Amino acid sequence: MTTALSRSGPPPALAKALIATSEGVLAVEKLLVAAFMALVLALILLNVVTRYAGMPLYWVDEAAVYAMVWLTFLGGSALTRLRLDFAVTLLSDKLQKKNAERLQAFATFLAFLFSVSLAVMCWNWMDPMGIAAAGFDAREYAGESFNFLYTERTQTLDWPVWAISLIVPLFAVSMSLHTAANLVEELGFAPKKVRRDLTSAEGVN
Repeated sequence: MTTALSRSGPPPALAKALIATSEGVLAVEKLLVAAFMALVLALILLNVVTRYAGMPLYWVDEAAVYAMVWLTFLGGSALTRLRLDFAVTLLSDKLQKKNAERLQAFATFLAFLFSVSLAVMCWNWMDPMGIAAAGFDAREYAGESFNFLYTERTQTLDWPVWAISLIVPLFAVSMSLHTAANLVEELGFAPKKVRRDLTSAEGVN
């Protein structure tokens, strides 16, 4: 199935590779989303049982929050590729099909720019070159850069904050990949992938 912006002939090799990579990442994201949904449910049930028994585990609340954060970012990235993300169609519903497709391509391009910008910001924030130059000494790096990301730890789990925060750059990279794949399809370099089993976000898993 192609759009009004489609081009004749088979899709270029680069476009095919980009879409294949996006689909591979999507498959992994689906598995991780299911795993984190199960984990969040298990943590909530554990919290209820232990509190009812009068032996609350204080780390469970924090673990559930971080699991939900990872679930949210993973799900948001997957929904972007599935084209089930939120959209305001007040304007596009009133346009002709060809113009609506152009507007959709422009919106996808803006989403791509946002995700790439977020990836750049994450690179500057996590500064892998800087921490490597400091010999991976978090205290020395913090003293030189005033970036305390690698010295902070979570309150009850005592996990490194940088490890929890990895989901943000991962989201930025995966969303950049998915929006690029969507844009390639919308510009007609490859046919749009039809997912007949998905009509809403409820069918993602």
